[in-house]
Amino acid sequence: MTKLKYISSYSTEVQNQVELMLANNSLGKYLLSKYPKSHDVVNDKALRVFVMRLKNQHLKKAAPLSKVQFDDKIHVINNALGLHSVVSRVQGNKLKRKNEIRIATVFKSAPEEFLEMIVVHELAHLKEKEHNKAFYQLCQHMLPSYHQIELDLRLYLTQIDNIGQIYT
Repeated sequence: MTKLKYISSYSTEVQNQVELMLANNSLGKYLLSKYPKSHDVVNDKALRVFVMRLKNQHLKKAAPLSKVQFDDKIHVINNALGLHSVVSRVQGNKLKRKNEIRIATVFKSAPEEFLEMIVVHELAHLKEKEHNKAFYQLCQHMLPSYHQIELDLRLYLTQIDNIGQIYT
C-alpha cells in the first residue's frame, strides 16, 4: 500500500475512500473544491514575513527565529514537511542557540492553509519539543482546524505521488 503512505496511520475506511478517489481520478477535484488556489509566498523573504506574522500572533514570547526558508533538501518521503532545528554554536566563551524553520519546497505551490498548518506545526516546536498532547493542543490553539488540514495535506501529497501536481 505504498500509494497511501501518507495516510497509512488513518483508518481502513479513510484509506478505502482515498483509493476509490484515486481510481476515479477525483481526489484532485476534491482538493481543488476545498482549496481552489495556491498561496503567493514564493520566496524565503515572503516566507519569513508569513512565519513571523503567525509567531507574533500566537507565540510572542517564544524564542526568536534566526532563519526561515524553503529547503529543497527536505524530502517529504522521509515524513518531513518542514523542520525546526536548534543550532548551537560556540562564540568565544558563550554558547549561542539559534532556532531555524525550514519548509519543504514542494509547498511553494500549495494552498495557503497547508503552508499555515506546517508553519504552525514548526512554531509549536518552539514551546513543545515532542509530539505529545500539549504539542497538538498548542497546534489546535493556533489553528483550530489543524487536524482536518493535516489530513487534507496528506491527501494532497498522495495526489502528487500518484497522479501529479494540481497547483501551479
